[in-house]
Amino acid sequence: MRIELQQRQAPSAVARLLAPVLALAAAFLLGGIVVAAMGRSPLAALDVYVLQPLSDPWALQEMVVKATPLVLIAIGLSFCFRANLWNIGAEGQFIVGAICGSTVALATHGTDAGAWVLPVMLALGTLGGIAWASVPAFLRARFGVSEILTSLMLVYVAELILDYLVRGPWRDPKGFNFPQSVTFDDAATLPFLADGGRLHIGVLMAVVAVVVAFVVMGHTIFGYRLRVTGEAPRAARFSGFSERRTTFIVFAISGGLAGLAGIVEVAGQIGQLKPSISPGYGFTAIIVAFLGRLNPFGILLAGLVMALTFIGGEAAQITLRLPFDLTRTFQGILLFCVLAADALVTYRVRLVRGAPAQAAGRAA
Repeated sequence: MRIELQQRQAPSAVARLLAPVLALAAAFLLGGIVVAAMGRSPLAALDVYVLQPLSDPWALQEMVVKATPLVLIAIGLSFCFRANLWNIGAEGQFIVGAICGSTVALATHGTDAGAWVLPVMLALGTLGGIAWASVPAFLRARFGVSEILTSLMLVYVAELILDYLVRGPWRDPKGFNFPQSVTFDDAATLPFLADGGRLHIGVLMAVVAVVVAFVVMGHTIFGYRLRVTGEAPRAARFSGFSERRTTFIVFAISGGLAGLAGIVEVAGQIGQLKPSISPGYGFTAIIVAFLGRLNPFGILLAGLVMALTFIGGEAAQITLRLPFDLTRTFQGILLFCVLAADALVTYRVRLVRGAPAQAAGRAA
């Protein structure tokens, strides 16, 4: 007896809509089992992870702030994934964007530079992400090298570059030998939306990215080209759509938004460069993209959900003495649940008796 997956002729639209919800519920159930195995109460963990942050105004603001880079990166990744291209290196593009944008902040530090500093920082951060993403795009388009491997390996290169800079030439001479740059001037930081709050204008950038992506994906020829390229590559070639051009464009969009997210994070809530500018936003955004069904508004909602896990994980460290690695474990469980839910919507599981036909033919 063996298990086979038989593709459904017409997958249910309702099932596709409910799949992320059921995947999230299954992930919480499995997470509760893990918490119980660690000797903690699953109900107490649910209260700390979910209920308390949703009832605290400060935690809600922090959740939106943490969702901002996740949404920006996931929106860019959705362009790649729709074209059946796999940019796994958004974390590196995030870091390079932060580095490139910060060059202006550090070069103008203490000079009373004008309002031009912040726009240039954002532009350089975006261009840095595009440049870093263009490397795997070029290798894929020119030599057929797997973009999964090249984009992933470039993450570690970006991390080492950042570590070298903040421990070497960009280290704050008055920072007591800590690996960090000087604190950015006010002209090089994102303004807050309200006095005394945590929300900055980077939140509005994420909302704008969601709206623009929704229009582009659903109401333009380019969006149609992405769908055709991803779902029917041969039809795309017969239609005259250039695979190389599509590769460069979607990687540029993905890398640009990841780079923008990097400089927004640094110029927003951190205010300086340090090795730990990202708790893994680039990798978590992959889960956000799939949990949101590659739909811009779904990604916005999924980004808030994933940001909630970060806030809850930090609270659980203090209240329940649970390791923060449990948050990463839960995010990994959630990704597997999302992929499993998608597979069950697309395919029907069948139990088949006997040996496969090909094996039987070879035996004969």
